[in-house]
Amino acid sequence: MLELFRKYRTLLLAGCLLLAALMFYSYQLRHRPRTSLFQRGLLQLTAPFQQLLDQSIETLADAWDHYLWLVSTARENDQLRTANRQLRARLDALEETRLANQRLRKLLDFKQSVNFNMLPAQVIAEDASSWFRTVVIDKGTRDGVREGLPVVVAEGVVGRTIQVAPYQSRVLLVTDASSALAVLIQPTRSRAVCRGRGDRLILDYALRSEKVAAGDQVVTSGMGGIFPKGLRVGRVIEAERGNYGLFQMVQVEPSVDFSRLEEVLVLLREKP
Repeated sequence: MLELFRKYRTLLLAGCLLLAALMFYSYQLRHRPRTSLFQRGLLQLTAPFQQLLDQSIETLADAWDHYLWLVSTARENDQLRTANRQLRARLDALEETRLANQRLRKLLDFKQSVNFNMLPAQVIAEDASSWFRTVVIDKGTRDGVREGLPVVVAEGVVGRTIQVAPYQSRVLLVTDASSALAVLIQPTRSRAVCRGRGDRLILDYALRSEKVAAGDQVVTSGMGGIFPKGLRVGRVIEAERGNYGLFQMVQVEPSVDFSRLEEVLVLLREKP
């Protein structure tokens, strides 16, 4: 203890003197109406320290208040971000429902315009390879589906069923290279065979003497025993006669956007 006192005696002595001075100053301030020379000097001496102490306390208080404000603001921001994500999810779900209703309304309108018993189905898978153009639907033999039935949407022809299981069926799209269907070019009523060519279609056996122009509509002819007559297939985008030969080269853009295919209709049989 004595060793500690000897080590810090100067600081302790200074502290005691300062404390005594402050106590004396406080006593004089309460009992004397006027400020003495000693009091003025002591006030002048201690004013900077008091000002520094007040500023430090205010700075610490402001920093603490600011920290608490930041913590509260960060918590509110987290809550707002969570609420915003939930609202976005609900809006996305509502938008998806709206789009689905639009597609189903088109299918319903188309169903009422065709004299066929139709089975609605969902596309549940598609062929990922570049060699085949097929999709899988969620209807099969349990629902009355068999091989060779036409599959359509409101925009036009999709394809035909080629493999059928109890609960699923595979549909060969008209854009597949092995697909072929009999068609008519509407303005001229000339016949041809439409074949798949990747994302597009081509017309085989379109006579060179026929006037085929870009923009002409191509529809099913009703021949071949699969697709009924008058279903849209696509629109002519290019016709090239060439300088010789019996037939011209005609390219057709499908009326169906196969990259957005979700709901389809399977034509079961013609209504009596």
